[in-house]
Amino acid sequence: MRNNGPDAPPGAADIARYRTNLQGEIDGAAIYEVMAAAEKDPALRELYRRLAETETRHGGVWRERLEAAGIATLPLGPSWRTRILMWIARRFGPAAVVASIAEKESTDQLMYDAQPEATSSMPADERSHARLLRELAHGGGLEGGTVARIEGRHRMSGGNALRAAVLGANDGLVSNLSLSMGVAGASGGGAAVLVAGFAGLLAGALSMAIGEWLSVQSARELYAHQIAVEREELVQVPQEEEEELALIYQAKGLSAEQARATAHSIVAGDAGRALDTLAREELGIDPDALGGSAWVAAGTSFCLFALGASVPILPFLVASGLPAIVGSVVVSVVALMAVGAAITIVTGASALRSGARQVALGLAAAAITFGLGSLVGAAVH
Repeated sequence: MRNNGPDAPPGAADIARYRTNLQGEIDGAAIYEVMAAAEKDPALRELYRRLAETETRHGGVWRERLEAAGIATLPLGPSWRTRILMWIARRFGPAAVVASIAEKESTDQLMYDAQPEATSSMPADERSHARLLRELAHGGGLEGGTVARIEGRHRMSGGNALRAAVLGANDGLVSNLSLSMGVAGASGGGAAVLVAGFAGLLAGALSMAIGEWLSVQSARELYAHQIAVEREELVQVPQEEEEELALIYQAKGLSAEQARATAHSIVAGDAGRALDTLAREELGIDPDALGGSAWVAAGTSFCLFALGASVPILPFLVASGLPAIVGSVVVSVVALMAVGAAITIVTGASALRSGARQVALGLAAAAITFGLGSLVGAAVH
């Protein structure tokens, strides 16, 4: 980047930078507008609306720069990655994408520090957005009733859920591709591949589902026990619970007097509200959710793994031998490329690079098992 003053004529590198900046602001405004429209909580809805306004205002700076240089900006719209996040937010709510947005804001928070054309408020705005989205994604630091809502609704969702969905399908795809190629190497690609592929699909999907059910159910039981202990302590030693809550609020930025007054009003008030607050603030648990449904988690894991695992065996339903093996590799390469590109929705990395890496790793695993299968098949026969 050239070290131009804000009024110096822009060069080609500056124009490219303006375009990148504008695209980022267009993406931000678009996703925040969708999140505001989909958000049911009035406070969070207003927060997203203000974020969208700030992104739009920032975008105006770069739009003016480009138009002053004779570059048309009207054709620019949200990127494909942002459009996917917008669809997810509309379908599943803002909580499903907030962690992905937080990662992007964290990456971009220093982007305007060394850009002389940026207005004086833009660097501070970007850092503020990064801090705020981190709180929304992980729970903590915001004041008032918004804290509990954020902690309860965002802590266990967002980008982590999206990443888990993509990786669940990837697990099924890579494992069953490797299994199918191993059997194909040993058998020449006959009916044995189809039998092994379906067995691998079912075994893997059931294993994933059972593991996920046990994980979530164990977490729910642990959370329920912790809340029960907290309920007992609230009855037996309310002063200690009040002191713990006051310390938490002090850590969040309240003065000692404000923290003690707030904690006292909560603990001395409605017992249900006090327990709810203590569970959220002290334990980081949403008493209404307790980590989500174990059955939903199990069903989701089963379906995602089965979806990925079904891809390599599809060609063996209509063909056998070498054509089926080649077809399996081809459709698996396409699926691996799609999985690699899909994970960049969360990471923000290059879709082409990520997809190519996924293809290379998947094919390497398949080649190893095919080679081992061929050796075993030759030894047996």
